[in-house]
Amino acid sequence: MRGARRSRCDQTLQSGNWVSVFEGRLAGLVHESVQDDAVERTRHERFIASRMGTGLIALGLLPLYLVLRGVPSPVECLVILCLAAPLFGAAILSRSGRLDIAHAISSASLAVLVVCIAGSSGGLTSPASIWLLAIPLEAALSGSRRAALAATIVAVAAALALVALELTGVFPLRQAWPAAIATPVFAIAAIAHAAAVALVRTRGEDEQRLRIRARDAQDRSLLQAIDDLITWHDRTGAVVKASPASQKLLGVGPGSLQGRGLFARVHVSDRPAYLKAISDAASGDRAVAAQFRLHAGVGDESRVVWVEMRAHRVVDAADADAPAVVAVTRDICERKSREEDLDLARARAERADELKASFLATVSHELRTPLNAIIGFSEILATETGTVDEARRRDYARIIHESGHHLLAVVNTLLDMSKIETGNFDVVPEPFDMAALVGGCCDLMRLKAEQGGVTIAREIAAEIPEIVADRRACKQILINLLSNAVKFTPSGGCVTATLRRERDQLVIAVTDTGVGVPETDLPKLGNPFFQANSSYSRAHEGTGLGLSVVRGLVGLHQGTMTIESQMGEGTRVTVSLPLDCRAGVPRGAAIPVQTSARLHVLQARDKGVKKIA
Repeated sequence: MRGARRSRCDQTLQSGNWVSVFEGRLAGLVHESVQDDAVERTRHERFIASRMGTGLIALGLLPLYLVLRGVPSPVECLVILCLAAPLFGAAILSRSGRLDIAHAISSASLAVLVVCIAGSSGGLTSPASIWLLAIPLEAALSGSRRAALAATIVAVAAALALVALELTGVFPLRQAWPAAIATPVFAIAAIAHAAAVALVRTRGEDEQRLRIRARDAQDRSLLQAIDDLITWHDRTGAVVKASPASQKLLGVGPGSLQGRGLFARVHVSDRPAYLKAISDAASGDRAVAAQFRLHAGVGDESRVVWVEMRAHRVVDAADADAPAVVAVTRDICERKSREEDLDLARARAERADELKASFLATVSHELRTPLNAIIGFSEILATETGTVDEARRRDYARIIHESGHHLLAVVNTLLDMSKIETGNFDVVPEPFDMAALVGGCCDLMRLKAEQGGVTIAREIAAEIPEIVADRRACKQILINLLSNAVKFTPSGGCVTATLRRERDQLVIAVTDTGVGVPETDLPKLGNPFFQANSSYSRAHEGTGLGLSVVRGLVGLHQGTMTIESQMGEGTRVTVSLPLDCRAGVPRGAAIPVQTSARLHVLQARDKGVKKIA
């Protein structure tokens, strides 16, 4: 480390910047233990510079003194040693980093020097004795309490020693200096020493002030470059200071967040989490993270943003007014959006797994029953041709025929549902008479209804206009609704199909007097493979796709479907279709969903139309 600093100093020397060279050399003498502490490093540099300057000046004048004085006396040798002692103190400080020991050496050498000069120039009456006051004063200016205490002890001991020498007459030379000479000499020396100490300290303070300004400017630049909001909090949680990033994150200046300004912007439901994070950070040693919502902006531009705050305790917050917690707050709206997308995708995947399981369970049951009948009765016809009479053979053939039609209906329903879900269902709008279609579907279902003892009635209003829609899809809607109504209506019940016009729509309603649907199952009607109320769902055959197909076909025509039902009283399904499916509501528009004890409106799913002729 020191080698690198010397190299930099040598480069500066070549450029002629002698001040920088001196500062670099001086920095190289400071002990490594205080390199990271700017204040303590300044104290060490100040001490080393002053003691090296004093010692080098004294040693530089020593040859001239010896030439003029001759062989020095023992007291003079002691004085010379005391003048060179500051160099020893500076070397001790550079090697050990102990400022108190270096100050003790310097104070002791100065005290001995003052005692020798005062004892040789008048004793206690010598003007040199006033220098004893400079010993603790200089140590006090260093900023070290231990050094000031040691210097004070040394000065008191020196004063007592001077009194003892005065009383015992130890010094052989008691020739007092003339006041006209001694007073100016010592005064000038004292003033020069005080000025040197003051200049060194002033220079150190100026350097420290410049370092603080540079550090503050660097901190401000860093805070402006960071997008995350940084806040400092006191022990009550109030904001003491905030970074400029508040403008980007919340749309307000840092001053708006001071005090309780940030707390006021925390969502009411998230305020306990916010306060707990600040409290835990102030009382703990680990960082505390919390996620909450903040109200950003003002007035009509206000919005809610998700943020994550990491709070840390300020370690050196000894002052009661100093910040106790520093917190870094980051915008996590994008992360929350991704989490919501992942949750939605997970829910869809789970729903797909449920549908697949329902599909396998339902379709396997619906396929296995007619296949068993087809295989079984076809084997009987093949193996017992000679023993089966004509009537029984026709009965077997009828069962095989009905089972085959049932299989075909199941497969067609699955194919239609798949086309609707994937948006590949071909819709071919054409004008046709809906009243005739309703009558034809009722006639088609009458035979099946009569076999179950159910009556089918129709109520068709007069002057029903033609509708422009897919005739095949509308027929399938009616057949599925009538089939469901007949299936779940007990013997002696009635199924009624009604048709009327309401403004620019045709309303088709199929009402039965069947078992009804529980209120809890109403929201699920229209979901694939769902059959209401397991108490009777398996008592009636079916894939549970009838209403799903109806819902999808109604959505392709941009219509709506309403289901009203009550247990034991029956069910009514109402389908509203525009007179011209090409002039209905815009595709993708939200269709309201209402739920009540008797009414549930299903949103018709619009998967898109592959072809429109």
